[in-house]
Formats: sequence, structure tokens, C-alpha cells
Amino acid sequence: MKKLNVLNSLTECGVVAVVRADTMEEAILISEACVKGGIAGIEITFTVPDAEAVLKELTSIYSNSKVVIGAGTVLDAQTARIAILAGAEFIVSPCFDVETAKLCNLYQIPYMPGCMTINEMKQALQYGADIIKLFPGNAYGPEFIKSVKAPLPQVNIMPTGGVSLDNVAEWIKNGCVAVGVGGNLVTPAKTGKYPQITEYASEYIKKVKEAREA
Repeated sequence: MKKLNVLNSLTECGVVAVVRADTMEEAILISEACVKGGIAGIEITFTVPDAEAVLKELTSIYSNSKVVIGAGTVLDAQTARIAILAGAEFIVSPCFDVETAKLCNLYQIPYMPGCMTINEMKQALQYGADIIKLFPGNAYGPEFIKSVKAPLPQVNIMPTGGVSLDNVAEWIKNGCVAVGVGGNLVTPAKTGKYPQITEYASEYIKKVKEAREA
């Protein structure tokens, strides 16, 4: 049941914040700024120093809310297990990995592997991937979603890379269940402008909602 609740939170919100930071403290501040703006999905990448500790801290802070905390840039099953034991509620990878898929299925944790081709997506679906992360999204653009959904109407796609306030509505209208947003959302953290991240987060949520209602 928890797996279903996590997937519902991610898709209802429609935006996953991809958090990359230079320190644990910066990652937590970015995450809190995103949540204030209405984003319910926070992806802590394993490029963040002490990512495991960040996951533990954030899952503790948001344990009684609709906010779900996941781990990103997970390249193998060993890292996935570390993340899950630290409290990660979903796992995101830049590529598909069979052993990671098996581990996530074992623990009933949603797995979102990065795929670029129909063949990769097909394999990921066969191993139980719940949402396919189209990565890098800017290599294709929103129109690509329609082409994928023709032969694979059942696939749930979340583009990451190249998603901006200018095109997020187009991604959603073309059939994406959610979008992953990184640099275009969290860059203000480099100059300590966390309220600006909250503003951006609110704009992304607003545009996703408007696109779904259109």
C-alpha cells in the first residue's frame, strides 16, 4: 500500500525536484524551499555529499506529510539498498539496471530508471519499473512523448533534463505523468536565494495544474 501512496503523491503533484548540492546543509535547504513551493517529490542525488544522512534527515522531517523523499543517481543495487535503508521512498537512476529493479521490487519501492529508446523502456517495464525517466529529456523534447505512447500507451513517463517553466506544460499535455526538474529549479541556491527556489517551485506546480485542466 505504501508503494501506491508514494506513486500517487508523485503523480498528483506532477513535479519531482532533482536536488544536487555541494553540502548536506545546502541539500536540505533546497529541499525545504521546494516543499514550501508545493513540490511533494524530492529526489536527493547520490552526488550530494552525505546523501545517506540527507535522506535520513528529510524522511524524518516529512514523515507525517504527503511529501515523499527519494534517492537519485543510483547506479547499482548496492547504492539502492543503502538509500532504502536510509529511508528513500523511491529510487531514480540515469539508466536501467536489472539488479536495482529486482531489489526495488523486493522491497516494494518505486523504481524510475532512465531510458532513451523504446527497447530500453520495454526492458524496464518487463522488470516492473513503475515510471520511466526519459533522460536526458532535452535530447528529444516534448513531441517525443506522443511517439512513445503510440506503441507503448501503458508507459508512465517522467522527463528529466531540459524541463523548464517554458515547456513544462507541453510535456504534461503530451502525456507525461510528472516531470523531473533540476538545474532550472535549484540554481538560485548557489547564491543563497532559497526564496526564489520556492517561487520557481510554485510556478512549476501552477503550470502543471493548468496543463492538466486545459
